[in-house]
Amino acid sequence: MEKVKVGFVGVGGIATVHLKNISNNEHAEIVAVCDISEENAKKQGETFNATAYTDFDEMLEKEKLDALFVSVPPFAHGEIEEKAVQKGIHILVEKPLELDLEKAKKKAAIIRESGVINASGYCLRYLDTVQKAKEYLEDKKIAMVRGHYISSFVETPWYRVQSKSGGQLVEQSTHILDAMRYFAGDIEDVHANMSLQVMSNIENVDIPDVTSVNVAFESGAVGHLDSSFTQNDHRMGVEILGRDFRIELNGTTLSIIEKDKTTIYKSNVDFYEEQDRIFIEAVRTNNQDLILSSYDEGLKTLAVSLAANQSNKIRETVRMGEFN
Repeated sequence: MEKVKVGFVGVGGIATVHLKNISNNEHAEIVAVCDISEENAKKQGETFNATAYTDFDEMLEKEKLDALFVSVPPFAHGEIEEKAVQKGIHILVEKPLELDLEKAKKKAAIIRESGVINASGYCLRYLDTVQKAKEYLEDKKIAMVRGHYISSFVETPWYRVQSKSGGQLVEQSTHILDAMRYFAGDIEDVHANMSLQVMSNIENVDIPDVTSVNVAFESGAVGHLDSSFTQNDHRMGVEILGRDFRIELNGTTLSIIEKDKTTIYKSNVDFYEEQDRIFIEAVRTNNQDLILSSYDEGLKTLAVSLAANQSNKIRETVRMGEFN
């Protein structure tokens, strides 16, 4: 394949990072961008020498795309993925994939059947330090997983509305939940408590500002995730405990602590850039195996985060085998 012809639907927020990465990739070219904001679409179109659209269907009809980045808000996916893959267009879908699990499952089936290269935007999997930790854990039995995502409030208007973002766990902390799954395997049970405690003075806010999630993994390991947007700084990480060892992923830095030594690894990659590079390479070589987080993998993480929301609502443990 010559240069991969790439389109974008949604050009704000995280899409600006993807746009920059793809524009710097020698094997790809941005040919079209689409956004409901005509101003934003035109601006990015001019910046990256791409045709700008405000109608996704029109872009699909007029452009010959090899790949598409879907970076729209959680509530705005509609039938974007289905329409793209039915035309044989490979897709990278930013997280969260959807807010409705049944819709996401139907999308996943259509994507699977289409045979296109597909990826979800769980970028932390592409960290070199995450891969080092994954390699270290291959022959280890995990006892406990502890995750945290503590940050400040996001000013984006739809973020503060539960029906539009799904809350912080679905929209942001999902990255840590996905890392927990990536290291320790699939989750069996979820129990969550959430509350809007100290940030209720924010206009129109109805999402919890503190979240506590307990999980049981299919392996028998147990885990916990703390999430909050009450702080001015940003911290995220995962700690994994086993007999006579633990690993700590603090931001992008990995520490492996054993009885007799501690080894520290600093990341040498931009995980967004690495994710986008590998996606383009997967499209070029038609190799889904290069993708570390497929749409189906993203769907599993989405399901756990939505189950946590449900658990908080009903004040009961949710069993993933029964959740849909």
